[in-house]
Amino acid sequence: MSVSLYYTASRATPLTDVEQTAIAQVLDTYNTSAPFEEQEGLCLYDRIDDGDVLQGSTKLPGDEELVVPSLVHWLAAVTELRSAVPDADWTFTLDDHEIEWDDHTGYHLPGLAD
Repeated sequence: MSVSLYYTASRATPLTDVEQTAIAQVLDTYNTSAPFEEQEGLCLYDRIDDGDVLQGSTKLPGDEELVVPSLVHWLAAVTELRSAVPDADWTFTLDDHEIEWDDHTGYHLPGLAD
């Protein structure tokens, strides 16, 4: 059974060229620096719902030993994505569990860094 992260940014105005460039840089940085071989990276959908400017998902590894370091890596990545499009309404979930945003730490899960 696989577990995935899902992220969506919604707003009335489309992404600017600057935002698209920043998003591409986040994708490149985090997907190439992922310390996990053969793992799905940040995957943005080509087709998105009306009112959304970004939708994507990332499948977490099935190996239990890689789940926590993978979560730490991808939470930081989606925090950077949100920074690239700060004026959107964001939804970020671990399957059906919403991941809370913190203005100081970004996205995190309690106890994950322990």
